[in-house]
Amino acid sequence: MIEEIPSIVNDWIQNWSLLSESWRVGIVVFALVSGTAVVAYIASFIVGAIERHFKKTDNAWDDALLHAARKPVVAFVWLQGVYWAAEVAHRYSKAEIFSVNDTLLQIGFVWLLVWTLLRFIKQGEEILTSPLKMKSPMDYTTVNAVSKLSRAVVIITAVLIAMQSLGYSVSGVLAFGGVGGIAVGFAAKDLLANFFGGFIIHLDRPFKVGDWIRSPDRNIEGTVEHIGWRLTTVRTFDKRPLYVPNATFTQIAVENPSRMFNRRISETIGIRYADVSQMATIVADIRTMLENHEDIDHDQTLIVNFLAFNASSLDIMVYTFTRTIEWVRFHEVKQDVLLKISDIIEGYGAEVAFPTRTLHLPDGVRLASDQGGRENSGEATSAEPGSSSAPVDGSKGSSETQGDSAEATGESS
Repeated sequence: MIEEIPSIVNDWIQNWSLLSESWRVGIVVFALVSGTAVVAYIASFIVGAIERHFKKTDNAWDDALLHAARKPVVAFVWLQGVYWAAEVAHRYSKAEIFSVNDTLLQIGFVWLLVWTLLRFIKQGEEILTSPLKMKSPMDYTTVNAVSKLSRAVVIITAVLIAMQSLGYSVSGVLAFGGVGGIAVGFAAKDLLANFFGGFIIHLDRPFKVGDWIRSPDRNIEGTVEHIGWRLTTVRTFDKRPLYVPNATFTQIAVENPSRMFNRRISETIGIRYADVSQMATIVADIRTMLENHEDIDHDQTLIVNFLAFNASSLDIMVYTFTRTIEWVRFHEVKQDVLLKISDIIEGYGAEVAFPTRTLHLPDGVRLASDQGGRENSGEATSAEPGSSSAPVDGSKGSSETQGDSAEATGESS
C-alpha cells in the first residue's frame, strides 16, 4: 500500500485539471508535509504511551529500548514523508537537488539506526551502573569502557555503510587505511600511546572513577573524575582539575589509597628521664587502652614498647591501625588516642619530654650578674664543691648564660 502512494498522487496530479500543474504539485507537497507532521505527532504519542505503560513493569530493558527509539521513530516518519514530497517535486521539476533523494534516504536510514543504537547503549550504561535498577550494579569504569568500545564499533560500521551508499569502494578504503595507517601511526604515536594507555587502565583497573590516587614518581594526587581514551581527569585536593595523558600511567607507579583496609597511627612519644621508674606501667597502660579502644583494629599489628634512650627523652613507640579509612574520621580517632596517652602519662605524675640542655661549669666558677644586679636567666650560681653542673633551658637566657660561662672560663684561665 505504501509503495502505491506515489503513483496514486501522480495520477491525481495529472488528471485533476482545475488548477495548473505547479499549483497541484505545491498542494500535494504541502499536504504530504502536513500529513507527515500529524503522523509524527501521533507516533510520538503512541510510543510515549507505550513507554509509560512499560515503566510499570520490573523489566528495565524494554523501557530503555522504547526510550531509545522514541525520537528516532519520529525522525523516521519525517524522513519518509519528506522523501515522498521530494519525489513528487522531483517528478515535475528538473532541479538537480532532487536527484539525490534515494541516496539521502539510504544515508538517513543508516543515521537513524545509529542514533537508536547509541541511545540504547547510553540507556544500558545507566541501567548497569544504577543500584536502583540492578541488584548488583556493575563497576562504572568497566561499563563505561565497554560502552565506548560499542559506540566506536557502531560509528565505524555506519561510516563504512554510508560510504558504500555514496558509491565508494569499502575494500579500497580499507586498503588505503592499511597503507595510510603506518604513516598516521608514526605521526600520531603519542596519541596512540595514550589510547593504548587508556585501554590498559580499563583492562588492569589500577583505579576507577571516584578513587583517590597518587604517584610517588610524579606530582599527581587527587580524586579520579573521568577516564577517557586520551586523558584521565584527576581533581586535586585544592579542587583544580589535573589532566594526565593515559600513557603516563604505563610508566609510573600509582598508589591507590582508596583501596586500603586500615589507616595507620605511628607515633614516637618521649617522657622525661626523671620518669624512668614509671616507664613499664605507662607502656602497659597505653597498650591496654589501645586493646580496648573500639576504633582500633585489633586484628592488625599493635606495638607499644620502650623504644630508645634519646638525647632528652625516653621514647615510646606507638604503632597501631584504625578501623576507619576515612580521612576526617581517622584524625578524630588519632586525636582521641593521643589525648588518652597524655592522660595516662599525667596520671603517673610523669610529663612528656621536651628538648633540654645541661650546662657544665668548673668548680668554684660564679656567673657574672647583669647591670640590674639580678642573676641571668636560669638563676645559675657558682657551683658548690662537689657539684659540677646546673640545668639551663633552651631559651634566650640559656645562650646568654653560655656566653657568661665562656667569659668566666676565660677569666679563670
